[in-house]
Amino acid sequence: MAGNISAIGAEHFVEERLLVGLLTGSLLQHKELLDMLEDVDVQHARQRTLLHVGVGLGKADWVEELLARGSNTDIADDSQQNALSSAEEMVRQFPDDVERSKVLNLVTLVHRRDQVILRRLAASSSRSTDHVTPVASPKCDIASLKSSVDSLRREMKSLVRQLSTSLEELKAQVCGRDALLRCLEESVTSTAEDVTCIKCGLIGEASLSQPTSDPVVARQECVDALMRRTRIVYGSGVDEMRRLYERLYDGDEFTACIIKYLCGNDRVKVMVDIESVNIERMKEKVVLLDGTQRNGRDWYSFCDFESETVYLGAKECSFYSEKYICAELAWALSQLSVKLVYDNEWRPYSKGDMEREREWMRALEELEKRRKRGEELDEDIRYALNRKTPKARVCLLAAAVPQIIAYDGSTAGRAILQQQAPLLLSLYSNNVMGKLLASAKVGPMSIYNSFFFTSWSSLKH
Repeated sequence: MAGNISAIGAEHFVEERLLVGLLTGSLLQHKELLDMLEDVDVQHARQRTLLHVGVGLGKADWVEELLARGSNTDIADDSQQNALSSAEEMVRQFPDDVERSKVLNLVTLVHRRDQVILRRLAASSSRSTDHVTPVASPKCDIASLKSSVDSLRREMKSLVRQLSTSLEELKAQVCGRDALLRCLEESVTSTAEDVTCIKCGLIGEASLSQPTSDPVVARQECVDALMRRTRIVYGSGVDEMRRLYERLYDGDEFTACIIKYLCGNDRVKVMVDIESVNIERMKEKVVLLDGTQRNGRDWYSFCDFESETVYLGAKECSFYSEKYICAELAWALSQLSVKLVYDNEWRPYSKGDMEREREWMRALEELEKRRKRGEELDEDIRYALNRKTPKARVCLLAAAVPQIIAYDGSTAGRAILQQQAPLLLSLYSNNVMGKLLASAKVGPMSIYNSFFFTSWSSLKH
């Protein structure tokens, strides 16, 4: 893989792919890129290193690997937070998140180790100068000690790179045929992506295939693309619908990732009745996920899986405010996005992924136990738990996450989910959101910049 990247653009390419990998991918898929990285402590947007990003996202496996490769826990970003202070802040915000607690433990241990090394070097330096004329300033000793630690880090990074190179050479000798097959697969994938870009260009949507580093432009492109997939059946409300999509995009990364994914999928259809609070004129009868049949007049929004269409009644009134309409839209769009991205009926995990299936069933069981104990649960969670089949309950629990956040707002919605359904929140954040972003038809840096446009400010404040 390294041989296919030009020397001039190699480092930039590796850094960009690693940033996207931190947001959307697993560590195992990106270890080869880490091996190619010259400096694991290179600083990116807002002076953050890969370690800063991994800590902020609660990716314990990434943090462990970066620390093992000598990542410096003392480097501060533009808000003067280092990896340790950032990890402590994340645990304060998400006290029940097991992954974030693990991240804090890892960073704390490495930070303490570095401090011990500094103290030992200081003691050694003190003993060696007992019979020597004292130096002019103790600050020089401290600077010298820090320089020694930095030198040790550089040597450790160099050793890791040398070992990685040796392992890669050995692997290339033993698995030459597999490497060739992987290269062929990458070439086929790249060709398919090029064909997709050409197709988008022919139908007037080539802008989505072009990476952009401007988060404002990326937002506009996503909303415009989704508006082209939206048909206002009754009434005139183009501005109202645009405002709803923008509100979902700006409100929180959970709702933004749904917009980013759906805007690039040609199968998406959204039907809107601006003049009614229900969908009856567009969909007289509906069939729920558990097989129950109902009348369209009973539904403000609905996702029809057969036709892959979202229906929305968008008339505002005294009891049906814009934030309520926005939450209903998020609920229906979330179900459609899960259905399209996983292609596993309406389940929020891939076919054959038994580990994820067990995790979702465990989240369902925990919430059912809370309900039996009479603990407080949001009405959207209770609605999901009242469905007749486990598949329907799991699907609607996934849809409840963006629905609650869209209705209650980013801060309050996350707090509700963290208190009432921490495992559900973690599953949606680490699996569903990452899958949607990884499958979105926008450029890697566009994903990275637009993600931090909405998320880093909320983490910081």
